[in-house]
Amino acid sequence: MIPLPERAEILADADAVAKAAAERLVALCRSAPRPEIAVCLSGGSTPKRLYARLGAEYRADLPWDRLHWFFGDDRMVPWTDAASNVRMAREAFGDAPIPEGHLHGIDTRGTLDVGARAYAETLSRFYGADELDPARPLFDLVLLGLGEDGHTASLFPGKPALRERHAWVAPVPEAGLAPFVPRITLTVPALASAREVLFLVTGAGKQEPLRRLARGEDLPVRHVRSVGQEVWLVDREAAGA
Repeated sequence: MIPLPERAEILADADAVAKAAAERLVALCRSAPRPEIAVCLSGGSTPKRLYARLGAEYRADLPWDRLHWFFGDDRMVPWTDAASNVRMAREAFGDAPIPEGHLHGIDTRGTLDVGARAYAETLSRFYGADELDPARPLFDLVLLGLGEDGHTASLFPGKPALRERHAWVAPVPEAGLAPFVPRITLTVPALASAREVLFLVTGAGKQEPLRRLARGEDLPVRHVRSVGQEVWLVDREAAGA
């Protein structure tokens, strides 16, 4: 079996990972220290399973009127495009009772720089400050994945956004892998400003990045260190178990 990060849980499959993530969100909502609860969403097939569960079997367990949903990254495509994380999340949530204005998509209609600045302003308005306080995280929960090249959100190896330590949001003119569509991403300090960062890792394709992580390689995913706690939910296939 592949050596896994500290605080990793091995689960049967992607459905079990989605279920465990849903239960962690429910628990976080019950212990939330403030009236509004902020969740940073990730793209990908496993998060899609999670959002579908939240909108269905966990619907009655969540305080929807208090929840605000943000995005860790998105591609510069219309929200109606199949490659859009906003579209994916909306479709997966189904008819979940998300109040108007509580799903905060990244504006992809203009330029990269304009979209990144606008989303940073959205985050700072919600947070109520322009500087992050480690004692008061921006998010209650940040959901992240692990790319086959070690990227997370749209923080790719060797790209400038990975080195950004001041701005909360950064443009990504060139993605590190297909589809090679420009993107906008939250940066390391914004993603790390969370009560909990939860990595969802599923499938055999994630074995190699997990091995590289275990060898101590400086992958982008290693840069995100929660100011709260960090948990990895890994299925058996990804863990080589």
